[in-house]
Order: sequence, then structure tokens, then C-alpha cells
Amino acid sequence: MNTIVLTGGGTAGHVTPNLNIIPKLKKHFDKIYYIGSCEIEEKIIKPTGIPFYKISSTKLIRGKFFANLAIPFKLNKAIKEAKVILKEIKPDVVFSKGGFVSVPVVFAANALNIPIVCHESDLSLGLANRICARKAKTICTTFPLTSEKGGEKFVCSGSPVNLDLLNIPVTEAKTKLKIKTSLPILLVTGGSLGSAAINNVVFEALNELTKKYYVIHVTGKGNTKNINLPNYLQIEYANNLPLLICASSVVVSRAGSNTIFELALANKPMLLIPLPKGASRGDQVENANYFKSKNIANVLLQENLNKSSLINEIDKTYNQREDLIKAIKKFNPKSGVDKIVYEIIKAKR
Repeated sequence: MNTIVLTGGGTAGHVTPNLNIIPKLKKHFDKIYYIGSCEIEEKIIKPTGIPFYKISSTKLIRGKFFANLAIPFKLNKAIKEAKVILKEIKPDVVFSKGGFVSVPVVFAANALNIPIVCHESDLSLGLANRICARKAKTICTTFPLTSEKGGEKFVCSGSPVNLDLLNIPVTEAKTKLKIKTSLPILLVTGGSLGSAAINNVVFEALNELTKKYYVIHVTGKGNTKNINLPNYLQIEYANNLPLLICASSVVVSRAGSNTIFELALANKPMLLIPLPKGASRGDQVENANYFKSKNIANVLLQENLNKSSLINEIDKTYNQREDLIKAIKKFNPKSGVDKIVYEIIKAKR
């Protein structure tokens, strides 16, 4: 009986890509399990019916030396918990999507001689994947440049995106969303948690934006405002983001890898406002600059974000839409679902 354990988490971006490979995995594995630690992982995985095992975990807090002193002890505890679960499940392979949750699971799997396949979404490896890469048999990457620099363990698979959800025609997507407008649709999204920096400037610019665009604004949980404007749809959390992408004419987004590759695979002109390095390790800035270097996206840094710059850059991106779409098609992004599943099957014992 073929069995696989999936792991990864801490943010939705480390969990939701697994949803796209699960249907293919079910064709090759009799049993699929998930090991995580956060509420967000369990919430995302629960609807799939896949058994969820919870372990304790620990996360590096950047710039907080004393807060990190307990990490070795917490990590050791989590590895022991993961070992108990893996001994019970006896998987043939572990697939890790990264994030701090994955580290104890990968260490436990390595100690039990269980093959490990990792996937890195961003242009550069995150801390968890840098640690886990030493234990992995294969590291799949979204960006070609990552695998080229990584060495023989690295394989460029592409991003695990469900293309079926991104192939809906604009008119059909608008009908499903019950949107009736002749205006171009502007989608604004700040990621699964939203973005106060983007939201606040969008709120300021709405009076002007809604004269030219029908604005769909995904604010993130707890970030909504009571605004009554024509041509404005406010959504707190989008569980149908691919449908919103399909309906859009131009998109303003953070530069998380999963989202921007969805946008590229849907051939959408995009204005990227990456999460600044001070608020992260700088991965989104790297992702955004890579897309800009390929002429497939415009970039507005958060330090330059204000009402005027936002409106100007949105208009510029919309006006350049034909050139941007041509560049995206030349870039030719591909879904990584089949390649990732192939590498997992190849690695299993």
C-alpha cells in the first residue's frame, strides 16, 4: 500500500499549493496524510478529508535573540512527536512545501530513512527549505533560476497551479460572480492576510479608480470598511481567487510566488507591490524584480506607494496590457503539478 505524508505551513502559501497536487497524488497513493501545527493548515486541509496530525512547532523570530533561545528545545520536542506519527503511518515518501512546520517532520523522516521531496516557491530558498534541502532527495523549484543555481538535487518543476480554475473566460467568470459592468475590472489583493499598506491607499484612491474601473478589493480578514460606492466590490477573504483572477482585466497584488504564477498562467497584466524586506526576508522583492526583468509585470515598491503613484501605475499597467500579455506568453509559465507528482513517485521507497 502506497502512503505519502504532506507537510508545510505557517502561512496559507505553504499549504494551499498542496491542494492542487492532491487529486493527482490520489491516483498513485492509497493513503495520504498531513502533518502540521497551525490552525490555518488544519482549516485548509480539513475539507479534503485527509487525516491531519498536529505537532508542536517553533519559528525563528527575526531580530529577537532571546526569543529564539528556546528553539533547539522546542524543535527537538517536535521532531520526537513527528517520529511517533511517522512510525505509525509508515509513509513511502514525505513531501514538504516549506515553512517552519516542515522542519521537524523532515528531520524525523530523515532519521527514519524515509525519502523526502521539497518544493520551493520563491526565487531564493526560505530558511526552512535551506535547512531541509540537506535531508531531501529532490528539491523542486518554481523559478528556473533557482534550480540552475541549486545543483544536481534541484529540479525546476514550476508552480503547482490548477490550470482548470484559470481557464474560465472573462464573460463566464463575470456571470458566475454576478458582476454586470462594461468597465475593465481591477482586482486588488494583498495576500491571504491582506495588506494594511495597500488597503489604506486603495481606500484613498477609490473615488478616482471607480470612475475608470470596476474594483474588486480583497481586503483580508478583519480589514473591511463600510464603503458604499458604485463599481466597487469589497471582499474580506477570497476562497474563489482563481475565479476573480479570470474575471479581471488588470491586477494589483503582493508578490507571493503562488499568486503571481497564477496571474501569469492566466495571462493577466499585473502591478506588483512586494512585501518589503523589513517585513520579510525579501523574497517578494526578489520575485517581483524577476518578473519585472522578464517584462511580464510592473513593480511599485511599498516605500513609493501613495494615492498618486498607485493610480498612475495601475493606469500604466492597464494601458500596457497587450505588451505585458505578449511577454507573459513568451515567458511561457507552466503548471508544476505533473512534474512534482512525478518527482515524488520517483523518490518513494
